[in-house]
Amino acid sequence: MSDDLSDLLHEVADRHRAAPSVPAQEIRRLAERRGRRRRAAYAGGAAAVALALAGGLAVAFTGHDGARPAPPTAASAGAPPRPSPPQRQATATVDLTQHELTLSGRRLPVSGGTAQHPTPTGRMTVVAKYPERRLPGATVGLGEEYDVAMRWVVELRAADGTTNYLVALTFNEQAPGERDVTHGWIGLRSADAKWCYELLRPGDVIRISRTGPAPG
Repeated sequence: MSDDLSDLLHEVADRHRAAPSVPAQEIRRLAERRGRRRRAAYAGGAAAVALALAGGLAVAFTGHDGARPAPPTAASAGAPPRPSPPQRQATATVDLTQHELTLSGRRLPVSGGTAQHPTPTGRMTVVAKYPERRLPGATVGLGEEYDVAMRWVVELRAADGTTNYLVALTFNEQAPGERDVTHGWIGLRSADAKWCYELLRPGDVIRISRTGPAPG
């Protein structure tokens, strides 16, 4: 404060070098004005520092492009990747070589596709069931111009979208367990087909395999 007063006195002395002495009241007025300007400058500087600090924190928390950084993933944090869920166990199995379907402890005779129309193998999932459904006759060798009503139909679907069926071979009850007569379907005797229809549910998995050579 003494430095400010000394500067003011020199300023007043310069301004009034040839004039009469300056009253003390004017010196105090000039000193108060200088003090107010300096306090305003300090306040403005503090506000600028606060704004700059806030801006720096905002950049630190949001990143250079303004987007909030994503939370660390398990991989970036060094955690091991989560294992894939295990495949669902098969509810039933079909051995086309043995002409046999195994479900809930029972072994049922089946008839698969002929050499010209082999039954696809692999895992298939039950997607629908029908007590009776009309299907194209070509699938049982009757030609495109016919439809045929099949009983106790269980629709199956593979991962690649391939569709197949478990059906009752009402037109050839002697074939299951003895020979392959279908166009790729898995045929059962009517009583066995009804039992499978009632037991299987959508989502159940059926694993179809061939333990020997395909029919020739």
